[in-house]
Amino acid sequence: MKSKTKISKQSKRKTNSILVETIMLAKKNKNWLKVAEILSGPRKRMVNKNLKEIGIEIKEGEKIIVPGKVLSQGDIDKKIKIVALNFSEKAKEKLIKTGCETSYIMEEIKKNPEAKGIKILEK
Repeated sequence: MKSKTKISKQSKRKTNSILVETIMLAKKNKNWLKVAEILSGPRKRMVNKNLKEIGIEIKEGEKIIVPGKVLSQGDIDKKIKIVALNFSEKAKEKLIKTGCETSYIMEEIKKNPEAKGIKILEK
């Protein structure tokens, strides 16, 4: 578990302002600290998932967080809510067609500060 100080130091090296803002917002809330920890680390440790991988790992009706980018490889046949740092254009289209709900991490932290009912997908 990283300290909040280490998360802050690592986030200062980031150049993407949305990423930095998301890390800072997540860091302030103990329920979202794990997400801040993953996002503040090196880019190669960020979790980028294809729809096919997500479909295998989750059940119908679940809410999941992908601390990285959701990519479009494969299809998803379950109605779920996916919260991610970013979505590829095609992945977002496929999710909307199947009736899945999508949201960005920053929005979800504001709506659900307790992180109730959310599963974090890690590597």
